[in-house]
Amino acid sequence: MTDSLPERVRKLLARHPRLRDTLPGLAVSMMSLPASMATESGGWHEPRPGIVAWTVVSCVPLAWRTRAPWLVTAATLLMELLYAALGPHTSFTPAASLVALYTAASRTPRRTAWRAGLAIALVVTPLLALSYQQPLLSARTVATFDLVILATALGDAVRSNRARLEALRERAEHAERTREEEAARRVTEERLRIARDLHDVVAHHITLVNAQTGVAQHLVRTDPEAAYQALGQLKENSRAALDELRATVGLLRQEGEAPDPRDPLPGLDDLDGLIAAFRRAGLPVEADRTGTPRPATPSVDLAAYRILQEALTNTRKHAGPAATARIRLDYGPDTLRLTVTDDGRGAPAAGPAGTPSGGGHSGGHGLVSMRERATAAGGTLTAGPARPHGYRVEAVLPLPAPGETDETIGP
Repeated sequence: MTDSLPERVRKLLARHPRLRDTLPGLAVSMMSLPASMATESGGWHEPRPGIVAWTVVSCVPLAWRTRAPWLVTAATLLMELLYAALGPHTSFTPAASLVALYTAASRTPRRTAWRAGLAIALVVTPLLALSYQQPLLSARTVATFDLVILATALGDAVRSNRARLEALRERAEHAERTREEEAARRVTEERLRIARDLHDVVAHHITLVNAQTGVAQHLVRTDPEAAYQALGQLKENSRAALDELRATVGLLRQEGEAPDPRDPLPGLDDLDGLIAAFRRAGLPVEADRTGTPRPATPSVDLAAYRILQEALTNTRKHAGPAATARIRLDYGPDTLRLTVTDDGRGAPAAGPAGTPSGGGHSGGHGLVSMRERATAAGGTLTAGPARPHGYRVEAVLPLPAPGETDETIGP
């Protein structure tokens, strides 16, 4: 779309500031010719070249009015007062100095502008009255005083409006930056959340698949029927892994946190199935529940399931073939305490902490993922060696008050 004429003029003046500063002087110079022909009674007479020439000369400093506004104001005032002293019989309006004063007031703080404007008005008005040999309160001198005050007020108004627009622009830019930063932060959080889900799903199911593959390989020659059953469990776990991966990656195509109803996210209601899968993979798991079970918020429910899943996966990987695991869910007044302990007797891990190898304790991404999930749900997680041996993972997650309804804790 082509720019309009005022828009093209504005862009031209923005590119050429000297031309922008000169335009008011050109306008005043052109207006000086008809002004020199007017009489105080409203009639007309021959043009007065002296007034026109002196007006043009006094407008020359205006070409630098934005670079040195107060210096230009002083120069134009001196030239106009000099002409008023040399030609008291002529009618002369100090237009150039008014333009310069307006420019100076629009580019300086309000207090400075008004102090200077009032000082100029109080000095120029009596000097012009003395030069014109008129009373101090005559129409010409009062009009001069009013024009000086008006130029100062207009300049101050322009400065205030410019400052307001600049503040609005800065606020808009800040709001835009804030929106962009918030969007980037949410994208990063979403990526981390999905990365944790993918890690949990892959680590859990690949561990089970690996264990069941080893069992099938061991039994294929001695007990084909048992090997066949192990391969069937392997097929079920691999299909479950694909389903969970599909559901997790599918979140990338959704606008919010809510999953597709056909692919519900797991929770504590699926704990029995999780325990059964580990038992089939060769890890004995016992579960205890104390307190009065009640629903958790969706985020806490998912975090609790993933923490238990990751802790059991790490136990299966690191605690040794003879290890057993125990899960304890303790429902308190406002918290759910999850505890996973194992009795692994493996050699100490090579990590810097020198912790035993039971229960997932090599300092990899599993422990970081569990801790981040607990923190994101508003809880805490601790992990470390258990006594006399093994490893212990404990998470404390918030629960809604017992009197709250399902609507209160909904997503």
